[in-house]
Amino acid sequence: MLEVHRLVTRSHLSSFVCFLEKLGNHQRLFGKGVSAPKVKGSTRLSSVCKRCLVMSATSVKSYEYVILGGGNAAGYAARQFVEKHGLSGHKLAVISRESVAPYERPALSKAYLTANPPTRLPAFHTCVAGGGAPQTPDWYAKNGIDLLLSTEIVDCDLNSKCLTAKDGSKYGYGKLLIATGSDALHLDELGMQGAHLGGIHYLREIAEADKLYEAMKACAGKHAVVVGGGYIGLECTAALVINGVRVTMVFPEPHVMARLFTPEIAAHYERIYAQKGVNFIKGTVVDSFADENGSGQVKYVRLKNGPVLEADLVVVGVGAKPRTTLLEGALAMEARGIKVDGHLRTSHADVFGAGDVITFPLKMYGNRMARVEHVGHARQSAMHAVDVMMGATTEPYDYLPFFYSRVFHLSWKFWGDTPAQAKTIVVGEMNPKLVAVWIDQDGHVVGTFIESGTEHDENKLKELARTRPKANVARLEEAAAANDVDGFLNAL
Repeated sequence: MLEVHRLVTRSHLSSFVCFLEKLGNHQRLFGKGVSAPKVKGSTRLSSVCKRCLVMSATSVKSYEYVILGGGNAAGYAARQFVEKHGLSGHKLAVISRESVAPYERPALSKAYLTANPPTRLPAFHTCVAGGGAPQTPDWYAKNGIDLLLSTEIVDCDLNSKCLTAKDGSKYGYGKLLIATGSDALHLDELGMQGAHLGGIHYLREIAEADKLYEAMKACAGKHAVVVGGGYIGLECTAALVINGVRVTMVFPEPHVMARLFTPEIAAHYERIYAQKGVNFIKGTVVDSFADENGSGQVKYVRLKNGPVLEADLVVVGVGAKPRTTLLEGALAMEARGIKVDGHLRTSHADVFGAGDVITFPLKMYGNRMARVEHVGHARQSAMHAVDVMMGATTEPYDYLPFFYSRVFHLSWKFWGDTPAQAKTIVVGEMNPKLVAVWIDQDGHVVGTFIESGTEHDENKLKELARTRPKANVARLEEAAAANDVDGFLNAL
């Protein structure tokens, strides 16, 4: 019995014994042929005893709530627990494989690379973008949250509610929020020749941003190849140009931001990039990378259609993969993400998800299942999941898709949906505004876009995307033909 008391407190002994009996492990602990000890009181299986307290000699640190992940979603979830629900007293742990407290990840491709002097922590810890003060490690300590950094979880036993770290540490939980986010897709994982060479950079975490920043500074006046024409490709290209690096962008699509921009919208942005010296090679992909004289550093980028580009630096932004490996086979999956319901609950009742890693029903689009890689969703889903976990809401998650970017002097925002059959009307010449709307087959506004809009413009377009009113197509087309941006906005 003394062995038992080393592992569990007396207050949990009855539940602990019940758990042993259910697992058939009491004989291993007390000896063959010996019945588990009887304990007065209830032997109902509690949440504490489910945390695999006797599955190894390693002690388990248990929490009522655990957030697994260290990005935007984790930081906003932690704030929600504290500021809205008053949680304290070390009932919550945030477990992150990164070495720093949760931060606003979008800063890595913006002010972290472009500002002079460059923005550095603690300036962009969460939740500064949401109007809060930076949540430094001191904030977590002050609010009774255990912030477990540089901690990589390698096993998650959902039945016993136990997380095991790479160093063997174990953490129990009552309810778990998975906010593991996603990783940049690496070309060496696809078997591409030469993708292991030095000088090939990706951007997802702060350590990667540090390496890219130093490489950029060392390559001023030299040439970089950016692989990918999406968010990361465009934002990193802007950062390279601002730091004096010549850039060639390579991507397979016919224009930049092909998943969102129409050819007409893309042409405006490509024109501005070209004016800053950026060269575009479209409609092809990278075949391989090579070094020079066995240096181990990338020097050549061979394209699928034959040409070879010289490069002193390569930045790759070809997509992301959600961090689901730990839970594959344990939770239901869909569209490469962890499947959740409208309350962000996974297929396991006490496990919830938020951010890039989940596939969730978009309520405003008939519960169409979607996986969204954007910081706005990460923040909102994290806060909603916490409210559900705390029993504070029974409302389903209702997210309006939102995307934005800031490069050079430009700043665009998009709200809503872009159905394949939608009609798009665009007005403006980027001096400074450009406005676009997507109108579905029933004549309703379903998506809105603006470059360099005022706060009033943005609020109006956001509301239109949310409410989806009937559009006056004739008036909109008339204003667009006259290049009348204000008239176009007034017609909406």
